[in-house]
Amino acid sequence: MVKQIYLTGSLLLLVAIGGFAPLENAFAMTADQYFSDGNRLFRDDLYWAALLRYRQAREEGMDTPLLSYNTGIAHYRAGQHVRARDALLKALQDPTLRVAAHFNLGLNAYQLSDLDEALRWFRLARDQNESDKLRRFAVVAISRIQSERAQPDEFDVRVAGRKKKKKFTDLNLRARVGFGSDDNIFRSPDQNYVDFNDPTLPLITPVVQSGVFMPVSLSAKYMINSLQYEGFYVEYRMAGRYYQDKELDNGNEYQHQASFGNEYRRRDGERERRVKSAFKVARHDETYYDPDNGADRTIGGVDIGDRMNYMRYGPELSFLQKSSRLSLGFQMKAQLWNYEETTVTSEYDHEYFLLRLHGQYKFTPTSLLRVTLEGFSRRFGDRPSYDLDGQQRLGNPNIRYDYYSLGLTARQRIFDSLWFGMDVKRRTRTDQYVGYNDYDRDSFGLELHWTPVERFEFEANGIYKLYDYPNAFAFNNRVAGRKTQESAEINLIGTFQMTRHLSIVGAARYRETVSNDTRIQYEKNQFTLSVLWEQ
Repeated sequence: MVKQIYLTGSLLLLVAIGGFAPLENAFAMTADQYFSDGNRLFRDDLYWAALLRYRQAREEGMDTPLLSYNTGIAHYRAGQHVRARDALLKALQDPTLRVAAHFNLGLNAYQLSDLDEALRWFRLARDQNESDKLRRFAVVAISRIQSERAQPDEFDVRVAGRKKKKKFTDLNLRARVGFGSDDNIFRSPDQNYVDFNDPTLPLITPVVQSGVFMPVSLSAKYMINSLQYEGFYVEYRMAGRYYQDKELDNGNEYQHQASFGNEYRRRDGERERRVKSAFKVARHDETYYDPDNGADRTIGGVDIGDRMNYMRYGPELSFLQKSSRLSLGFQMKAQLWNYEETTVTSEYDHEYFLLRLHGQYKFTPTSLLRVTLEGFSRRFGDRPSYDLDGQQRLGNPNIRYDYYSLGLTARQRIFDSLWFGMDVKRRTRTDQYVGYNDYDRDSFGLELHWTPVERFEFEANGIYKLYDYPNAFAFNNRVAGRKTQESAEINLIGTFQMTRHLSIVGAARYRETVSNDTRIQYEKNQFTLSVLWEQ
């Protein structure tokens, strides 16, 4: 494929450069005339005759990089790729021919099936500043070779096809267990504060607690390949963390999720279509604790520590259409979130609806831009809305929050082993009653992926979020002033693959929230070291 595209390009270069050769008297066969006649024969596709003239020009004393360059191109056209390489290497002595020689050495190496050598020469042609045209050609050639490397040959395709037909089902398993430390388990404020939400205005003295925990996760997916491009699957996932100290049990949290549905995936060359539909059911358990001391929350002496446990379920649908440069897709969800019943306060039961649209464009093989539009809604069934004075009065309509966001993501690959990305998003929440809990949130994120060696991968990402509340008060109390909030999170993850199925994963996480509503202000660090097994 590369050859078909670039043979024309190399011929044009030959003709353009050969055209500088002087035209002498046809009756005197000098070295220059042999060279000029060789160029004429080449343009008539008489490569062997042209090579004879170039040899005669050399015998007459001509020994220039231009002669070596044209000789190399003629050998290339005649199918003598080893001799073509030797001649083109001599042409590198001339700075004016170096870029063209790099490019044609890449073509020649490709014909010799030496893809590493071809990539080396094409990258030299890509990284120069003398010829924009050759740089563009080189970028496309590199992309085509890398794509070709990723594609199995015809024999492999037939073998894989036979194996796939025989393999009616697939089972994917993934399990992780490890050890971690947390220096602020209950997200406790690190300073004393006055609780303006309590009419008595007590002075609160938070207690920051630390401890060790065990992170665990498990996923299993069983796929039945009932059709050529489509299959039915069932999947189970579990994730959680368990603290070792009995006094820290309120920090435990876990979730189970079961789903079933079907997947459609079809790829034709650089075009691909994916459709996935599923119905998911999840159970989430955590303790509704007081961040000041980690104890169960109470109202009027009644323990409501189970208030945040819930069951959620509903259908999902996603679609993705990809080509070599452009990708478009959408995702839809509709869920019911059913929380534990409480007799002394309202429940968090609500309906959740989401629609996400996204588009991605690859400007070059190493850079892309993604645009995401998202809208979702949470509609509570037993929580009265807030009035503009911050009071949540019985008889008010139930809370409904609608969210809309626009996000831009840019990614750039620097080397084959290193890429980074930037993400910017604006999210708006609308409180549909009187707007008390409206906010605008701007977030700015960075991410970096580095694979210095085949078995080791390093990932770093961070995000900063800034909230603007036009109506809400800190502590929901006018005396405390307008509510402010900003947060930051940084994650560092390193993965070392020990065997085909077994990896060691180390991670560090830093999170901080700053607000004049001191109840939600905290800072914490987590470190984990886990063993990951995948099949």
